[in-house]
Amino acid sequence: MSCDYAVWCTEKQLTNVEAIKLYKQLCEGITEGVVENDAVEVLYKELTTKHPEIDDVEEKDIDNSDVCPWSVKIDRSLGHLILCCVWSKSGYVYSLVKDLARKYNLAFFDPQSGTVFYPFSSLT
Repeated sequence: MSCDYAVWCTEKQLTNVEAIKLYKQLCEGITEGVVENDAVEVLYKELTTKHPEIDDVEEKDIDNSDVCPWSVKIDRSLGHLILCCVWSKSGYVYSLVKDLARKYNLAFFDPQSGTVFYPFSSLT
């Protein structure tokens, strides 16, 4: 069982209802609702430098959630990331990813609560 979070860039701020719809589309591989943004790739690189993708973890660390909290490979495009982590690291990953989204002016979505967070007042 995993806990999921998403980061994305859209042309406009979404309501929680719109964010839920977008998240479901992204889970189905439909990425038309996001826009390309270099910040998504920069966030991904910073995040995976700290916690490598599950496929890149050394065998000895495969069960060490402090090294790799991910339960599956990160789903990504040039406009979004969907991150699935083990439940024992859900609070840590929530804070880490939400802070990185704020740092890079990207939206952060928590599908468990159905809430989207914006660290800025308007999208550019």
